[in-house]
Amino acid sequence: MASPTLGTPVATMPPPAAAGDRPEFRKRLRRRNLWIYAFLMPTIVLYGLYTLYPMVASYWYSLVEWNGFSAEQRYVGISNYEAVLADPMFWSAVRITVVFMLIVTPLRVMGAFLLALVLNSPRLPFSGFFRTAFFIPVVTTTAIVGVVMRFIFDPANGPPSVVAQFLGLGPVDLLGSSSTALLTSAVVYVWKFFGITLVYWLAALQTIPKDLYEAARIDGAGPVNLFRYITLPMLLPFLLIITILTIEDCFRAFDLMQTMTAGGPYYSTEIIEIFIYRWAFAASIPQLGFASAAAVLFGLLVMVFVIFQVWGLTVSRRMRGQR
Repeated sequence: MASPTLGTPVATMPPPAAAGDRPEFRKRLRRRNLWIYAFLMPTIVLYGLYTLYPMVASYWYSLVEWNGFSAEQRYVGISNYEAVLADPMFWSAVRITVVFMLIVTPLRVMGAFLLALVLNSPRLPFSGFFRTAFFIPVVTTTAIVGVVMRFIFDPANGPPSVVAQFLGLGPVDLLGSSSTALLTSAVVYVWKFFGITLVYWLAALQTIPKDLYEAARIDGAGPVNLFRYITLPMLLPFLLIITILTIEDCFRAFDLMQTMTAGGPYYSTEIIEIFIYRWAFAASIPQLGFASAAAVLFGLLVMVFVIFQVWGLTVSRRMRGQR
């Protein structure tokens, strides 16, 4: 066979097909995706039925007058919103929710920050044990915690009341007094979710390069200067995010508050979620339209903090990028 000469085109073999272009590969990929969607379908269906649909339906229910039992739904427009905004108990629930948030947020953020500084020390023995101990309440069912706390704070046989009687102070009813119920519930809430904020701070501390501390120690910096000039500036972006996340957590205290106080005594612990629950399910004649309007307004309040969270993430990334 004559060899090709200069200028004569040489026949070349086509390049091998890529793995993604092979029919058998595409067939296996479709089969794998089909199984993925099949396993996801129960979650998607349940999430749609019990989360997305109630959220969308609540907007319609907020525009009608409906007791939840009869099939008749009378359209009333924005009358439910006007009634909610004119109800002093709604604004009382808003005030209590804000006070609850102002109690919980500093205790969780600053308390967890100080404890994280201690647990992050490599010289602390059994630091892993202490981290686990503080995180255990997080994985405990919140409703069960609320029920147990009612027994703990029982004015007759609860440990605080027994100790107070032993000291001659008489029985103490921390959950039965309108002056102490909210503060007591807030402290229990802090204890329950303290471990989450602690994990946030521990993760933030791990992002600080150890080389900075070593270089500062070589220059003669002491513990106070290390904390002031390295730790605090490096953690400022995380402080904003952790604070916003903690504030958002305060809007999910229904299960604990409902099992501990159910909004009492004398509505002193009735946060917005319990206010909505009372009108939707606990009233003698449920008013689902009124409760749905309150829920929509509550959702708008939460959306404000979600916007703050997005803004906080942007500012945090910018601050970290400048360092």
